[in-house]
Amino acid sequence: MRDKPALVQLGPLAQLRAGNLPQRLLQLFVGLAFFGISMAMMIRGNLGLSPWDALHVGLAKLLPLSFGWIVVGVSFLVLLLWIPLREIPGLGTIANAVVIGLVADLTLQLLVAPEGFIWRLLLTLGGVLLCGFGSALYIGAQLGRGPRDGLMTGLHRVTGYSLRSMRTAIELSVLLVGTLLAGYKVLGIGTLLFAFGIGPLTQLMLPWVLVRLDN
Repeated sequence: MRDKPALVQLGPLAQLRAGNLPQRLLQLFVGLAFFGISMAMMIRGNLGLSPWDALHVGLAKLLPLSFGWIVVGVSFLVLLLWIPLREIPGLGTIANAVVIGLVADLTLQLLVAPEGFIWRLLLTLGGVLLCGFGSALYIGAQLGRGPRDGLMTGLHRVTGYSLRSMRTAIELSVLLVGTLLAGYKVLGIGTLLFAFGIGPLTQLMLPWVLVRLDN
């Protein structure tokens, strides 16, 4: 019986040479598309956003840019923080920075906000579930961390604090700034569902879609 596939850390070129590249590229872009769609679903559900999306919505109120382009811009600003942390981006990192925001914008143009609490709740729940699945897909493709994940791992390596501590500090800081910019309407049950659900969902689904790499 073959061993289960493992999540490994590879450099950018090694990621591309590790085998199963067509499958991994398809999985990467499907996962990123699902992630972008999930963001639009939670916005249209209007029952609370994830910390980063609270920041994106807050910035969209101040800048003459769409939500999706704000997501792209923030992603590249976060990538600048990788430089002093000596994090190395991969193809998936750059794709993450661009694709998610563009798909979110397109979905927001097509998706109409539902009437009634139940439909909004279902849309929010669906957004959290789809985000978990999309995250598992693009992580499982093993083509590089997303900008925000790399910020977390870089700070963990430089400061010596745990990944959990770094993730919590980043998420709380981003949520605070987003709330100050956009107001308390970005907070709600969706924020709690995302905060407590996205980690376990991604962990649950990742083994289903983790691609085996050639040795």
